[in-house]
Amino acid sequence: MTSHARTVDALLDACGTTFAEDAGITLKDAPAPLYQLLVLVTLLSTRIKADIAVAAARELFDAGWTTPERLRDSTWQQRVDALGRAHYRRYDEGRATRLAEGADLLLERWHGDLRRLRDEAGDAAGVQASLREFPGIGPTGAAIFCREAQGVWPVLAPFADRRVADGAAKLGLPTDEKALAALVSAEDLPALVAACVRVALDDGLAERVLSES
Repeated sequence: MTSHARTVDALLDACGTTFAEDAGITLKDAPAPLYQLLVLVTLLSTRIKADIAVAAARELFDAGWTTPERLRDSTWQQRVDALGRAHYRRYDEGRATRLAEGADLLLERWHGDLRRLRDEAGDAAGVQASLREFPGIGPTGAAIFCREAQGVWPVLAPFADRRVADGAAKLGLPTDEKALAALVSAEDLPALVAACVRVALDDGLAERVLSES
């Protein structure tokens, strides 16, 4: 086994879950789970800890707001209260508004189906540009969506942004997205890039992975 293979195995063992999985999303190429990923990305697109954003997404989904139609039927106060239960502070009121605006945009422009956005966009750059039209989602949020969705949207793969490259570099792994993707199956690529992001954010995690590889 090569050193890269040992490092990847240790990395995936340590933190090989996607952020979507952490939020309870079983991601597949279907309207509801893709929308749930969009909600998660909207919540992650603030200066807030990822685990809090993930917990907030779970609160929204547990309330039944798993489609844009259902979220639009909720009240602003209900959304604020759900975010508050996850300790999603400071940004709760603004995100409650942005989520409703995003649901409206998705329903009005793409009939509630992000696959229509993908088909209209045509490639990864186009998908990112379209995602940035959603209130509260900028370049970072669009990149998060593409990292997570590339397993079900092959048109995005391989996708690895600067944050992924930063984590890979800490572990001595390739920083080029094609070279990094070659280390795993297409199915495991979203988990690998998510794990690299976690390493980029946590120096202690990098040390642990390297010690176990």
